[in-house]
Amino acid sequence: MKDYFRLLSFAKPIEKFAIPYVIATLLYILFNTLNLALLAPLLDTLFNNKTAIHTASVAASTAPKDESWWDIMAQFRSVTDYYIHHYGAQETLKFVCLVIVASVFLSNIFRYFSGRIMEDLRVHTLLNLRKSVFNNVMNLHLGYFNSQRKGDIISKVSSDVQVVQFTVTNTLQVIFKEPVTLIVYIVLLFSISVKLTLFSLLVIPIAGLIIAKIVKRLRQQATRAHETFANMLGYLDEALSGIKIVKAFNATEYVKDRFHKENVTYSNITRKMVRRQQLASPVSEFLGVMMVAGIVYFGGSLVLTGQSSLKSSEFIAYIAIFSQVMRPAKALSDAFSAIHTGLAAGKRVLDLIDERPLIIDKPNAVEIKTFRESIQFKDVSFSYGDRVILENINIEIPKGKTVALVGPSGGGKSTLMDLLPRFIEPNEGSILIDGVNIQDVKSESLRSQMGFVNQESILFNDTIFNNIAFAKPNATQEEVIQAAKIANAHDFIMQTDNGYDTSIGDRGIRLSGGQRQRLCIARAILGNPPIMLLDEATSALDTESEKLVQDALYKLMENRTSLIIAHRLSTIQNADLIIVLDKSVVVETGSHNQLVEKNGLYRRLIDMQTFES
Repeated sequence: MKDYFRLLSFAKPIEKFAIPYVIATLLYILFNTLNLALLAPLLDTLFNNKTAIHTASVAASTAPKDESWWDIMAQFRSVTDYYIHHYGAQETLKFVCLVIVASVFLSNIFRYFSGRIMEDLRVHTLLNLRKSVFNNVMNLHLGYFNSQRKGDIISKVSSDVQVVQFTVTNTLQVIFKEPVTLIVYIVLLFSISVKLTLFSLLVIPIAGLIIAKIVKRLRQQATRAHETFANMLGYLDEALSGIKIVKAFNATEYVKDRFHKENVTYSNITRKMVRRQQLASPVSEFLGVMMVAGIVYFGGSLVLTGQSSLKSSEFIAYIAIFSQVMRPAKALSDAFSAIHTGLAAGKRVLDLIDERPLIIDKPNAVEIKTFRESIQFKDVSFSYGDRVILENINIEIPKGKTVALVGPSGGGKSTLMDLLPRFIEPNEGSILIDGVNIQDVKSESLRSQMGFVNQESILFNDTIFNNIAFAKPNATQEEVIQAAKIANAHDFIMQTDNGYDTSIGDRGIRLSGGQRQRLCIARAILGNPPIMLLDEATSALDTESEKLVQDALYKLMENRTSLIIAHRLSTIQNADLIIVLDKSVVVETGSHNQLVEKNGLYRRLIDMQTFES
């Protein structure tokens, strides 16, 4: 129930939809019930019009008290009797038919409005829920995404949220529309015959128990179905992202088989769920027919033997009304099935919403608007569980200087760089910017002082202009062009089909590696940050592209504080300070010439690259 009420909270302000829905539904139920209530007077008009007045008065005076609570039929009958007496049977028939048509028209009008309001509530709930889920996902720390399957996250944001929206709307039907309809029908049945109604109500609890047993396992099956679907999305994402590797290693059949196995599992679970859901409807319908047959036999016997004052027209009307009782009962069983499925999906969605980022700003965090002096790492240590990545790191990066991080793979270079923008937090020690601990600074203001160029060129399926302007959404055309020129990207951009309005495809697939990287550099230049973080920005490029990109990087680093990770040591020989990391610790520091003279690890790395080239 706790999960249900939390899901319901996403429909707020629910009264905006609930009050009009209640009014429209009540009017629909009123006019829909009136259609059935007019059946007996209509039959009297057709088949018993000559003695209608006398029959009505006798029935009203002689009917046993337990056979009628409010004698609703007598009220309608008195109106038709009046018309028969004053205008004749033909005019009365016309009057009754017009009333029925008007009643049907109004009931369907209000049915439309209630359905429309319910759809508005469904869309409103979906909007709020999906917004909350996506916003929370975007606020999570980077470490969360390293431990989760992307397909599972996509499944929760898309399909699971889609299922949850029906839980809220079906609930309103369960707690209001169908029960009220059912109650009105039962009251109407009691008004015709108490004995028959009491007899029929004995069977309804039995039907309810049978249907409840059918839908009992739906929630468990629904949870398995959502998890399996998430795995399918994960396989799909991996296959599409790595399609070149799949083709290169002739792994197409392996990928197909893996996806197919998960698809078969999902299909089997879905099939079982649908069978169980669909079983509830025929069972309820069969039980309803059995009840109607029993009532026809029992009530017909009372009428034929004269044990009841129930008239033939009233008995036919009673059967017609009772046949409608199973419709809301059937709708209730269907709604409960949908709610069980929705709650299973809702639990997965709420788990994602409840996920909290490990890195959050302090309540009294300050903003930094400029970078004036230096960045300091003081006794910084970091580890993943028992695996030590960095240990007692002490580094100072003065403003305007270029500092390069080099060393064997796994030495902790990328981790050290990720600590600076607070993508991860150190286990021990502190990082200061202008003497202020970055844990006391608002993350957004901290990252606004930094620009990023990674080894992998991360671009979006959008135009060249929008990808460059990503760092500054309100940038003008002139600013974007100027940034592209500095990044040596303007010339190749103008050679594309639509210039800056050219779409680059998914992850920039329509561009070469060097072109993608220069767009990333242009994006960083447009943001104009005082601090640049460059993570192996040229390692995946050919010689010609590397020269263009390296030239763009030199322009980018002018008059900025730069922290560079580089495997190609020839690209950082002009750095003001080179820090050599190996096995989690700093083993050497100095300029290129100083480190070469030391004849240590840096010199060995230089010699290896010289030998390889």
